[in-house]
Parts: sequence; structure tokens; C-alpha cells
Amino acid sequence: MKATVIATFFGVFHICTYAAKEATKKTKKAKLYVPQIDCDVKAGKIINPEFIAKCPPGCQDVKYRVYGTDIYASFSSVCNAAIHSGIIDNAGGKILVQKVAGHSGYRGSFSNGVRSLSLPRWRESFLVSEGKPRKGVTYPSTLEYSSSKSTTVKSEPKKPEQDLKATKSADTANTSEKASEQGNAGHKEHQTPPVPTPATQMATTTPTPTTTTTDPSTTPKPTTTPATTRTTTAAAAAKTRPGMHRVRDIGSSSVHPAYASVVAAASRQIQAAQGRGQNTAFRGTSTSASNRNILRSNTGIQRQEPVAAGSPAHLAMETDLWKPGLSLFDADCKVDLSFLMDGSWSIGKRRFQLQKQFLGNVAQALGIGSAGPLMGIVQYGDDHSTEFNLKTYANSKDLRNAIEKITQKGGLSNVGKALSFVNKNFFSDANGNRGGAPNVVVVMVDGWPTDRVEEASRLARESGINIFFVTIEAAAESEKQNVIEPNFVDKAVCRTNGFYSINVPSWFSLHKVVQPLVKRVCDTDQLVCSKTCLNSADIGFVIDGSSSVGTSNFRTVLQFVANISKEFEISDTDTRIGAVQYTYEQRLEFNFDKYSTKQDVLSAIKRISYWSGGTSTGAAISYASEQLFSKSKPNKRKIMILITDGRSYDDVRVPAMAAHQNGVIAYSIGVAWAAQDELEAIATDPDKEHSFFVDEFDNLYRFVNQLIQNICTEFNSQPRN
Repeated sequence: MKATVIATFFGVFHICTYAAKEATKKTKKAKLYVPQIDCDVKAGKIINPEFIAKCPPGCQDVKYRVYGTDIYASFSSVCNAAIHSGIIDNAGGKILVQKVAGHSGYRGSFSNGVRSLSLPRWRESFLVSEGKPRKGVTYPSTLEYSSSKSTTVKSEPKKPEQDLKATKSADTANTSEKASEQGNAGHKEHQTPPVPTPATQMATTTPTPTTTTTDPSTTPKPTTTPATTRTTTAAAAAKTRPGMHRVRDIGSSSVHPAYASVVAAASRQIQAAQGRGQNTAFRGTSTSASNRNILRSNTGIQRQEPVAAGSPAHLAMETDLWKPGLSLFDADCKVDLSFLMDGSWSIGKRRFQLQKQFLGNVAQALGIGSAGPLMGIVQYGDDHSTEFNLKTYANSKDLRNAIEKITQKGGLSNVGKALSFVNKNFFSDANGNRGGAPNVVVVMVDGWPTDRVEEASRLARESGINIFFVTIEAAAESEKQNVIEPNFVDKAVCRTNGFYSINVPSWFSLHKVVQPLVKRVCDTDQLVCSKTCLNSADIGFVIDGSSSVGTSNFRTVLQFVANISKEFEISDTDTRIGAVQYTYEQRLEFNFDKYSTKQDVLSAIKRISYWSGGTSTGAAISYASEQLFSKSKPNKRKIMILITDGRSYDDVRVPAMAAHQNGVIAYSIGVAWAAQDELEAIATDPDKEHSFFVDEFDNLYRFVNQLIQNICTEFNSQPRN
């Protein structure tokens, strides 16, 4: 009897000890086995609501179709959707997939080399993120498919009746899936994803991920919540796991009372170990975060946010690693800069945050300051609003803090309206415009504008505003038919040589263009749109002082010269004025670098004395070319305005042709007895736009406005390359 009791004791003790060890093993973090899926696997074929899987190389192929942007219809290839979203590339890799509810619309786009398609509606969606386990979630090492296709790992063999039930369930689910696919865009009723039957659940060796919502009164709310959360009842969470080693409940009546305490202690140890495992597996998260994935009712919404997109860890991987305090230019760069930031719904929250970080890094690199660059921001969507102007912030730190607080406007991408607003309102003295600094606008565009930009851009350029475009994820060849204004960038920027436009293939690459953009906006020699028709020329007047003109008419000619000159912006860096008077001989009245203010130039014109003599216009043109225009600055337009009242004693054609070949734009103005054929020979082609004739000196004033207009029209029509 005693031997029997001892044997029973050791038997029970062995069982309890073994069970405790096994239960303790369950609580240890086991190495996650990641099942591999094929490129053609669609999310809708996998029943698991959340899983981690490994995609093979080579999934970036048009035959693996993707529907949507950031949030994808479950009809999409899982792996190609992951490439489209930028989580992996064509080399494959691990991804985390989370199922969410279906939506009424999915927008196609081109991203990371993958063209996704649009879909009116679908019954189920999914999100893709980096393949790292979320805290408190148990992931399956075997994926459960709604068809016969599955990935397997070592598992206990199923009983024949379980095989039969699982097959029937899979066939039923597969039939349902096919029927749903046939309905796609024409689906009239909202359907819910198929719910696996208990028999189907038994066919797997690892449970699907489950989470529960914790009691807010006892558990502090997490600072960052996952984008989607699913809740299950405690009963569902506690369902028996297939294949788990289970300990038979041994009552005290089956052992000797002397050993009951030992058995009870062992049982408590087992229960405690199981409880720890359960708590670890089913620690909950807040369900409020699921609101992030609800489509906004606004029809302009096109992109959705992936899981935890705004978290610091996620953004750290995508944003520019700019060193604090680093400035590329400081006081050497003096520009008045306005950024048009894209606040449309198409950009999405994550990309809007990346845009703000980019602008902050630009501000840091510029080295904002009253003696250097100043920066303001206008956000556009359906309409536009000034976030802050040029004089609001005088250092990079305050500016970056202000940028971080900007909230998204939403709406369409009305770039043209925003450019018109900036041209008319932004660069004013009241907003901090300094006058001596070039005006620069940098337009950030996600994809393409929803209105026309050509006319607004032309008017802005003619106002001296340098327009840059930074386009992110521009239209692919297959998308260009959707663009309202083809080649909108070339129609908008100051020059079409590539200096004023930067195309970034992905928002996640935006940080790479901080330094190139800053260098360009600070290269004031290249900012040609600051050069308008009124501030970018060297204008040389060639004045006939022959005897036929007379003293009184000569004073009228000088007044005509002064009236033209005062319409231009005159300084040593803007338009410069020079003058030559001729008869048989030539006299340099003053050269381009003699006077640098408008008042000084006008006074100098007034002091020119009448010479009197013969008329050698050809020689005067050659003299002006040598004494004036040969000393013109390389970045200046050379404009000659010749006024004469008669036929020349020498040939004008050869000197005029030589001047034209040297880049001189010649305007000829004839009075009284001037020869029309000579006027046309002197003038740059087309003659009718560069030559004028009046019958008497007193009518010269009538051509002042026409001459200025022609000069500006020619300036604005020159090729932008």
C-alpha cells in the first residue's frame, strides 16, 4: 500500500512538473516562423485578418495587379501592393498585412515602379506595412487560405473527418470568392468578408492573430496606437489551440491527502504560467485608432494612411537625416522665397508630414535671417491661404517650429489659383518683400495640378518671380491622359532647361533634393525670371545730331529719350543706359557704367548739347557697337534705339548686320525725311515691330508706350530654355 502511494505521488509529481515546464515554454518568446507567399496571392484569398509573410523576388510585374493607393482592395496582389507602397522592392522581403473594411472607391496611382488601378468599390481592404510584429499580437506560422492553396509548417496530422470538413469549408469559401470577383465594380451591395467556419479553423496549426481592448480605467492609454484594431471576446480568445499540450485536471480525491498540497501547488503553477501566456498574447490596444483608416466623405480624398505612418519610428526611416544647425548658405544667399505647399487630399497625411519635414530641412539649410534668405509658405487645396509671410520668422528654428504646426487644408490641387494669389499678393512690402532680393516661388505638387497653370505662371514670370516646380510621383505614361494641362511644368517654370524643375519619383526620396534645391534658389546669377523686360537690358541711344534736326527738335528728341529711360528700373545691376550722338563724327555722351540711378541718367540726358553737322548713320552704328555694346554685361540684353531725321551719307546695312550678329536688338525711329528702306535695314527682324516713322518731331511721344510694349513683348516671348 505504501509503495502504491509513493508510486502514485511520484507519478503525479512527474506529470505536474512536466506540465509546468511545458506551460512555461509557451510563455517564452518563440522564434517567429514567417510563411512565404507567391507573387500572385491576393489578400482576399487569405482568411487570417492579420499576418506577417515573406514575398519572393520578382513580384514587380503588371500581371500581378494592384487596386488602390496605400489602402488596397483585397482583390490585389499582396506582394506587388507592398512594392507599390514602398515597403519592399522587387527583391522581396517581409511584410505585415492587416485586413480592414471594404471601401466605396480605390484610387489608382503610379508609385515605386508599380501602376495601381482604380476600383469603384470592394468588400474588403488591406494595409501593408513593415514586416515587424506588433506588440501583443500572435502571428500565424501557417496562413489559412480560402482555397486549397496554403503554406504549411510542421504540425500534427489531422484526422480524416477534419480533412473532409476543412476541404468542404475551403470549397465553399472559394466559390464565394469567385462570385465576388465577378461582381467587382458593378457590385451593388456591401458584402462582408467570409467568416471561417469552426471546421476551417481546426485545419490550421496556429491561431489567427487576436487582440482585445483593455479596460481604460486600469490600463494607461498608449501614446501611439496601431492603425487598425480588432476585438474579440474573452471566450474566443481562450479557445483551445490545436496541438497544444493540455494537462488533465487532477482532483484531490485521486491522490493521498498527504500529497494534496503538492498537487495543488503544481496546478497553481501551471495555471499561472498559462495565464501569463494568455495575457502576453492578448494584451489589447485602443480601438479608436481604427478611425484613421475610415475614408473621408470628401470626394477629393484619394490616399489613405498605412499603419502607424505618423509614428516617430516610421518617419525616422523615411525622412531626411539633416544635421541640426547645418546651413548651406547663410548670408551669401539673399532671396525672398515663397513655398506653395500641397495641401490637397491626394497627398495623404503621411506624405503631408514628409512635406513639412522637407520644408523644415530647407529652412535649416538656407539659414533664414534678415540679412540672408527669408521664407514664407502658402498652402493650397481647393483654395489657398498664407500660413506665414516673409517677415513672420527671422530664424530657421522658429520657422521650423511653425512649419510643424501647419495642418492640412484638403481639397483639390489648384496650383494655378495659388500662383495667381502669390503674384498679386505675396511679394508686397507689407509682407516683407525687400525689393533688392530676387523673388522665388517653389511649387510642391503631388502628381499633377487640377487646374491650369500656364497663364498664371506667365504673369508671375513677367512680374519677375522665379518659378520652380518640385513634382513628386509625376504622371506615368499611362496616366498622362488624366493630366488637364500636358507639360504643365515646362509651361510654368522660368526656363525649360531643367534648372527650375525637379522630379522626385517618391515622397520617401524627397529628402534627397534639399541640397540641390537650396543651391538652385540661391544661385542668383541663374534666377533669370528676376530679370524682367524693365530691369535686364543695356539700352544704348544713338541720336542724330545733324544740322537738319535743329536745336528745338533736338531738345524734343532728348525728352523722348528721357521718357523712354524713366520707364525702366535703372541701377548697376538692373537696366543701364548709355548714349551716343552723331553727325559725320560720333561722340560718346556717357557709357553704361557711368550712372547707376534713374535720376542721374535723366540729368545726364538733359545735359547733352546739340552738335550739328552731317549724317553718317552707318558709322554711328559701328561706333556704338564698339564703344557701348562691346562693354555690355553678358547677362544683359543689348538694345539699340536709333533716332534719325534723314537719309544717311554712308551705308547702314553692313554695320547694322554686324550689330545684329553680335546680339544687338535694334529699333529704328525715323522722323520727317528719314529713308524707310534704311530704317528697315537698321531694325531687327521683324521690321514692323522694330521700326517706326513719324512725320514730325512733336509726335515722337506717341511711340513711347508702343516702343516699351514691343521691348517687353519680345523679352517675354524669347525661348525659355
